[in-house]
Amino acid sequence: MDIRRIFGANVRRYRLAAGLSQEAVAERMGVDRAYISGIERGRQNATLLTIWQASQALGVRPVDLFDENVPKVKA
Repeated sequence: MDIRRIFGANVRRYRLAAGLSQEAVAERMGVDRAYISGIERGRQNATLLTIWQASQALGVRPVDLFDENVPKVKA
């Protein structure tokens, strides 16, 4: 699986588990909601700073966002 898709799937998984909207995560990260949408769809190539901001916004370790064993999330 593409690393961008793995990262995006994990951002979505942790966001939903935390009960956060894309807008809420975007606000915590200081980015636009559309950027979070792009990350979750695997369309954005995240920088180290973005990875750090996402982990802080979601309350997880950066390494957690690269777990390849992502369970399917029901929205």
